[in-house]
Amino acid sequence: MKISTSTLTFLNKEYGSAGNPAAGGVDDLVVRIGAQLGAVEEVVPFGAKYQGALIVRVVSCEPHPDSDHMHVCKIDDGNKTPDVDRDENGLVQVVCGAPNVRAGMTAVWLPPGATVPDTYFGPDAFVLGKRRLRGLLSNGMLASPKELALGDSHEGILEITGHIDEHGGYQPGTSFAEAYGLDGDVVIDMENKMFTHRPDCFGWLGIAREIEGIYHRPYKSPQWYTPSPEIPGVEAGELKLEVRNEIPELVPRFVAIVLGGVEVKSSPVWLQVELARAGVHSVNNIVDYTNFFMLETGQPIHAYDYDKVKALSAEDHAVLVVRKPRQGEKISLLNGKTIEPRAEAMMVATDKQLICLGGAMGGSDTEVDASTKNIIIEAATWDMYAMRRTAMAHGIFTDAVTRFTKGQSPLQNLAVTAKLVDEIRQFAGGKVASGLIDDNHVPADVMERQSLHAPVEVTRQFINERLGFDLSAGEMETLLTNVEFRVSVDGDNLTVTAPFWRTDIEIPEDVVEEVGRLYGYDHLPLELPRRSIMPVPVNPLLDVKTTIRRVLTAAGASEILSYSFVHGNLLEKAGQDAAQAFQLGNALSPYLQYMRLSLTPSLLTMVHPNQKAGYDEFALFELGLAHNTNDYDEDGLPREINSLSFVFA
Repeated sequence: MKISTSTLTFLNKEYGSAGNPAAGGVDDLVVRIGAQLGAVEEVVPFGAKYQGALIVRVVSCEPHPDSDHMHVCKIDDGNKTPDVDRDENGLVQVVCGAPNVRAGMTAVWLPPGATVPDTYFGPDAFVLGKRRLRGLLSNGMLASPKELALGDSHEGILEITGHIDEHGGYQPGTSFAEAYGLDGDVVIDMENKMFTHRPDCFGWLGIAREIEGIYHRPYKSPQWYTPSPEIPGVEAGELKLEVRNEIPELVPRFVAIVLGGVEVKSSPVWLQVELARAGVHSVNNIVDYTNFFMLETGQPIHAYDYDKVKALSAEDHAVLVVRKPRQGEKISLLNGKTIEPRAEAMMVATDKQLICLGGAMGGSDTEVDASTKNIIIEAATWDMYAMRRTAMAHGIFTDAVTRFTKGQSPLQNLAVTAKLVDEIRQFAGGKVASGLIDDNHVPADVMERQSLHAPVEVTRQFINERLGFDLSAGEMETLLTNVEFRVSVDGDNLTVTAPFWRTDIEIPEDVVEEVGRLYGYDHLPLELPRRSIMPVPVNPLLDVKTTIRRVLTAAGASEILSYSFVHGNLLEKAGQDAAQAFQLGNALSPYLQYMRLSLTPSLLTMVHPNQKAGYDEFALFELGLAHNTNDYDEDGLPREINSLSFVFA
């Protein structure tokens, strides 16, 4: 999971946190994260690759006299770049082959001496210079999103809109890094495995909150991040959407809404930069917004082209059906592959065909592209175990799969949907074109208390005894409320209710872990544990086994150790009934399918190899466990039958 220091600073400033987590230095921040949150795999000086990049205005753009696609441009860099050729007006000449270059646009210029950002961290970093293109001098280059490491588009240069005018804003010559918060920006890459039980930490909000917590500062989530947000009703041009959920046991919540009249285009530069920090390339504004809010909250979102879904539906409106695939059904995915989903996969279909591998990847038949005018936004919760099996079966490991296999909270779906709808309405021309559909099978008590698990009751003594601390109930309350737990204190008794995004707080020991981590395990007292010097009581069973081994080895026998699993043929050859043996559902190999009924068959298989090796007289024995389907203990579990088997050959 990647997060940049600039993103952390923005989240804290935007949402009123107490301070800048990187104020004490990146090194201190990395140490704190590693000690109290998760292992840091890499620290990347992300902003370094944009050194020298400037925001400029293209003043003139004329066709190249010796080329049918190149243009000769004069750019205004505010006279900020030294040692570069200029005309009498102080403008710099750049030859550009991009089809979208034109006079009056604002672009990003990489002057001579600058390294192309897309190559900065690679083995073949490309440093620009002055060179002649078809006979005319070009000073550096006007950069495309790909060259700036913001996206895959190389068809045109990056255009910056809405910043440079006579009223202020980014003036020609403004550093691109300074304009977009990249100066000194560092990306901290944390190991995903550390967050297996913390799906909220697969979102920037979760990480920012936890960092504030380990700095012992309070954090307050944005107002829009609430289980019960306000979502506008239909605004114009209603587009009917029907949703049917046939597998609510696997998809407990499926939220969908239609937005009409959207304008699919390139994302604003700030959004492209934010995605680049996380290693995600820009596609278009709609897809980028879904990716951005997934990165911010941990909740994956999918957008469908409404009109394509409608065209693939049997009704006169769009229909989404959440179900398992039928035998022989196939789907073409966005990665270009066509698969036949496993029988237990969770799918989204119309009432005619499959259109999405639920929670993993959309289908190519309904993708959002430049011609899209109306979209369906989906924010669903998919069963983490079914998702994991499907991802493994088909080799699909997307960012969405990474998050859904950690068990995202179904209480955040509406919050993320509402925020995304608001952003698209403001910046992509969309209008709400359907009522909100919330197919919700989350238990009523969970919805009422806005927490996945019942409040946990724990005492101050219980926590301190397990941590070796001497914290007061009030200090514990502060540590927990800093990261937005609801805590009620009555003397030394604490009642702790986890916030709606936390899925892991169920028992008192979970609260112990939370307090210890937030306070810091480095505060643990350096004291040796108390140990009893009383001798360990003799275990009669071990005593008997030791005696058996001593007697048999003294008589010349050798002990062997074999697998507890055997082949069915061995049981049959030994005259045993395989029906009485436990059969393994996930055997190590086809030859080890049954738990053995006794040790004798395993021991007998050792006779011939020893004779073949030249031993004509020997004794073997084994001490081990056997099992029988007819023998259970008082807890209803298979009884472990301690056994001895001996053979003389």
